[in-house]
Amino acid sequence: MTAVEHLQPGHDAAERAPGDPAPAPRRRRRRRSLAATAVWYLALLVLAAVVLYPLAWLVLATFKPSSEFGQNSGILPWQPTLDNYARVWDGIAGIPLWRYGLNSLLVASLAVVGTLGSSALAGYAFARVPFKGSGVLFAAMIGTLLLPFHVIIIPQYIIFNQLDLTDTYVPLLIGKFLGTEAFFVFLMVQFIRNIPRELDEAARIDGAGHLRIFWSIIVPLLRPALVTGGIFSFIWTWNDFLGPLIYLTSPENYTLPVALRLYNDATSTSDYGATVAASLLSLIPVLLFFLIFQRMLIRGVATQGLKG
Repeated sequence: MTAVEHLQPGHDAAERAPGDPAPAPRRRRRRRSLAATAVWYLALLVLAAVVLYPLAWLVLATFKPSSEFGQNSGILPWQPTLDNYARVWDGIAGIPLWRYGLNSLLVASLAVVGTLGSSALAGYAFARVPFKGSGVLFAAMIGTLLLPFHVIIIPQYIIFNQLDLTDTYVPLLIGKFLGTEAFFVFLMVQFIRNIPRELDEAARIDGAGHLRIFWSIIVPLLRPALVTGGIFSFIWTWNDFLGPLIYLTSPENYTLPVALRLYNDATSTSDYGATVAASLLSLIPVLLFFLIFQRMLIRGVATQGLKG
């Protein structure tokens, strides 16, 4: 073998037997790649532990006796017990917990229906129906996002009280069916504006009106935005505390967030064990709702109109 042949690139690699070790530079690169991957996985595990620690604490705290909450701030209970779940199952104020859950489910489901229906119609009107003052009305609607809810609490309560609608779910739902949720209307408008108008024009040539175009063309293409709005509406309504606290006075009409307050009383003994157990149970429907529709939620957030 000449010196020139010995120095040709790849000559040693071609003649190296399959069992021979790889060259030193390649082994070093491989070790660096494995080390970098291990560091990334370790960082992700630490981040996941930090994020999931509150949830893990809540789950394990449901097995702590109420007397242990003032002494044990750690994640593990000293004397695990299932009495918290037993007291939650028995309910409070003579009403079982599942009744409060059904109230919350009823309000949240109706809120989703009202919000999606009214927001889709209002969004179609702003995006597709030309009328005088649409720009001003749309700007005024967006401006309501800057208006704090606390500013209108007292006027709204006076109106509903004079109409004898307090202690009912009407004050909590009527705004959902009247398109007053500016965030969801804005979401629908932005999505509908990205739908090609050629589809509307083709349907109009065939004699379709606005309602036909909306139901047969816009609504099927609006599904990602509808799913996204439905998930947010359900979660926000399910977790709403201030609205039910103001308008609901009978314990049998309470929703879950208001019912959880009954376990803690500043003037008497607070049942912290039952509170955390009921809190965990109230999270289950929200988690299930999100897990079922999470793929559609991600698609709705990522989709910006039509492609192609």
